[in-house]
Amino acid sequence: MAEYTEQVGVVVARASQQYGDLVANPHGAVLIAEPERIESFAPRDLQTALEQVREIEAEVEESVAAIDPPDQVAEIHDLFFDFDDGFIFAQEALAARAGTAADWDDLSDSSEMAAYRVALAQDKQKCFDFRAQLNAISEQRGDLVETPWIPGDLKEVFRVFLGCEGYPEHPNDVYRAAPTPTP
Repeated sequence: MAEYTEQVGVVVARASQQYGDLVANPHGAVLIAEPERIESFAPRDLQTALEQVREIEAEVEESVAAIDPPDQVAEIHDLFFDFDDGFIFAQEALAARAGTAADWDDLSDSSEMAAYRVALAQDKQKCFDFRAQLNAISEQRGDLVETPWIPGDLKEVFRVFLGCEGYPEHPNDVYRAAPTPTP
């Protein structure tokens, strides 16, 4: 269990660091830009940032596939690291479309953006559903925070990585420029 916890912790810490570095980059900041700032970026910035996000995700997938979880956390491991191919496809399609978009309006009105927004909303819901499943498992086995069935370090890894609050409040509004005020 200690080895598993360490392996998962390393994967999560590395992905968190890489994503933090990406959004701290002037071009990668497009990923977290507020609508009133989105036009200070080019759609091409979004393409580059999403391609880098995909590289981070692929590294996580590869690393996690090499981990053999202990039986007592196998169910949670499988739930936690169940990557959604539909979301990945939508993200990749949006990245490709962002590379050819004339401007944000063009990208925002595209079918790729519509599909991405739907996939993002679904992925957000899956995060909250997973949290509910984790809570149910915790209730069956005792309090997640207080019982030994998941070691303390792993509990913290799950808390950090399962950041459902990191999703945008309104997925349908992502990468949409703020409306221009009318006089």
